Amino acid sequence: MDFQAGILQDGSPMESLEKQLICPICLEMFTKPVVILPCQHNLCRKCANDVYQAANPYWQSRGSVISGGRFRCPSCRHEVVLDRHGVYGLQRNLLVENIIDIYKQECSSRPLKKGEHPMCKEHEDERINIYCVTCEVPTCSMCKVFGAHKDCEVAPLQNIFQGQKTELNNCISMLVAGNDRVQTIISQLEDLCRTTEENSEAARQELCTRFDALTALLEEKKSELLQRITHEQGNKVDFIQGLIQQYKEQLEKSSRLVETAIQAMEETGGATFLMGTGVDKAVLSLLRIVEASKGSRLEKVEHGYENMDAFSVTLDHLTEAVRTLDFDPAEEDEEYFDGEEEEVEE
Repeated sequence: MDFQAGILQDGSPMESLEKQLICPICLEMFTKPVVILPCQHNLCRKCANDVYQAANPYWQSRGSVISGGRFRCPSCRHEVVLDRHGVYGLQRNLLVENIIDIYKQECSSRPLKKGEHPMCKEHEDERINIYCVTCEVPTCSMCKVFGAHKDCEVAPLQNIFQGQKTELNNCISMLVAGNDRVQTIISQLEDLCRTTEENSEAARQELCTRFDALTALLEEKKSELLQRITHEQGNKVDFIQGLIQQYKEQLEKSSRLVETAIQAMEETGGATFLMGTGVDKAVLSLLRIVEASKGSRLEKVEHGYENMDAFSVTLDHLTEAVRTLDFDPAEEDEEYFDGEEEEVEE
């Protein structure tokens, strides 16, 4: 009890306590404060209702059939879902109400010190208690009667104060509601960005899969055509190698016949050359020479046999097709044409 009295007697703790009892919406001391669960922040019930209605325009009253809506705390931005009673379903903070009552009683019992209320600069003993509507400045009664504002239109200071506070409160409510809408748009854009990234990754993987399949098909076809070229090369080379061997054998026979014929030509005696062994040798040599002449009858290679032009592949059409590859615009065109058909029907 002594500790509480010490706090109330000290000006600085009272100011700190007053700051804790100020509503963040209307910037006034709480009026029927309600606690926002689960963040435990407090708001005036009227201020909370104004913010709630601004963020949920379809919620009309306590008796509305609307099932409720979302409420975002203006202090911490924590979002809670309210039932059909809206803000009136929130729990009132009776502890804060009791503290406010004690604070007001203590403040009313304390004498008003000089300097706690603004005083007029022209009339130092006069408190500023009216508002000059013409000049839009607070002033005192003496300034209205005898001073610079005697010909101006004035109004009670409290009325102007309450009017501007109400306008400020409405602006704050509009800003809070606008912030909620902006936050909703940001959340939607973030979801859209995340979905775009996921869809892009899926499209990228699908494109890679299709190109990998096309590359595998090209490699398979390339291997098949290379095998055909290799097979044809083997057949032709084997055939040519066989001819080379036949011509070599024929050349060897022809060379031996030439040597035999030269030996027969070395015989100097005609009788010896024509008789006996010499004649046989000569005849044999002639027969072999004739046989050797048959070498020209061996199989020959046709002109252009070595060419492999039949295995040339034209890929110009495929190259052009690859260069013109693009994403299929069928879906976009379909949507576009659907829109045109609807316009025509209209």
